[in-house]
Order: sequence, then structure tokens, then C-alpha cells
Amino acid sequence: MAEEHGFTVVNQHSDANIIASIGGDGTFLQAVRKTNFRDDCLYVGITKKGKAHLYCDFHSDEREKMVDAMTFEQIEVRKYPLIEVTVDQASPFHCLNEVSIRSSIIKTFVMDVLIDDLHFETFRGDGMIISTPTGSTAYNKSVAGAVVDPLLPCMQVSELASLNNNTYRTLGSPFVLSSDRKLTLRVVQDGNEHPIIGLDNEALSTRNVKTIEIKLSNKKIKTVKLKDNSFWEKVKRTFL
Repeated sequence: MAEEHGFTVVNQHSDANIIASIGGDGTFLQAVRKTNFRDDCLYVGITKKGKAHLYCDFHSDEREKMVDAMTFEQIEVRKYPLIEVTVDQASPFHCLNEVSIRSSIIKTFVMDVLIDDLHFETFRGDGMIISTPTGSTAYNKSVAGAVVDPLLPCMQVSELASLNNNTYRTLGSPFVLSSDRKLTLRVVQDGNEHPIIGLDNEALSTRNVKTIEIKLSNKKIKTVKLKDNSFWEKVKRTFL
């Protein structure tokens, strides 16, 4: 059908100007990851009619409407920030929704939390989630994190079952960092330094992790949305 409307179908994603995923938000995240978070193309999310997804504005059973929208400029291009994650000064990873750091065993996970060079707190609990504004509606929301407008360049830090008592204390609530901040997590070496690091919907295998650095990347992906389908309309339709 794409060829019928003047589009050329290619076999390699590196040759494509438009990359479409057919499924839901999870499929969209995989498509972005498997094509290396390209910032020189447009990502399009396509799902079934009646399904609510934050990254998917188009429906597979309304193909003519989708092509017309792209042909007659009924769409807007949005740039979404990525989170950059560096583990023990190795090559960085990227994620679109969130990075989560969790204990891999049934034991309290302990990390020193630094904002830029400031020691902010010593965290004890199950772990942390650091999300982008678009990712704030996913795992972050399920642990009572705030939903953040995607036009705000920031990342949100939410706790997973933090331990708070007369001896141990954390902030105990989500907090938001601006785009120029760096979050550093120093894993306390107490026998529980093999965390599960989740990058969107994939897990990173780790051993003897000492330091995790997290910041908003300068790199952004571009996606398209219908002009009459804003982020907050999708949030209302999905959750209310």
C-alpha cells in the first residue's frame, strides 16, 4: 500500500526515512531500539483501532486515513528526549521510556545517590526508576510517579519500596531533574552489586556494578502525531 501512494519500501532500516512499527507501545519501543535510536528519520506507531497507546497515533484498519494525514500535512513532528545510561564508564546505552535499577536477589539494595557532585541521599530499598516525560506514563506511573508534559526537558526519579525508619531515610517521593543535571548511583559493595538494569522493555546483564551515570541525552528521536491528538488527550483516553 505504501508503494501505491508513492512511498519506496527498503530492506535496510538505515536506508529509510520513515520507520513504522505495527503493534503497541512495546513494539514501538523495540522498533526504536533495534534501529539504534536514529535521529535522522521519522518513527510512526501503528496499532489496532480501539487500542489506546501513547506512541501510536495511527490505526492499521484506517490505512487510507493514515496515508492522507501524512500526504496532506495533517501531522506534527515531535522530538522526544532519550535517557543516556553509562555503567562503570563503559559505552553508554539509551532508552526512550525509562531505566530501572532493581535488586536481583531478595535483599535490600543500597546506593549512594548523587545529583551532579552533591551527595543527595543513601537509598535503601528495591530500586529506582528514572523516566523521561513520555515514559512517565509507564512503569513510573505504576509506582505513583507524576505524569509529566513531554514538552518539558527533564527526567523523573521514582523510588521502589524505599526503606524509611528512624535509622534509614530517603526523600520518599519522586523528584524531577532538569535536562542539564546528571544523576550518579554508586552501588554499595555489600554482596548485592549485581542489579537488574532495565532499559525500556529489555534487561541488561550486569556483574559487579559500581557506578551508574544517568542523564538526558542530546540525542532525540522524531515521531509523528496527528494534529488533533495531543499527549493529554491520549492520557485522558488511556487512563480516565
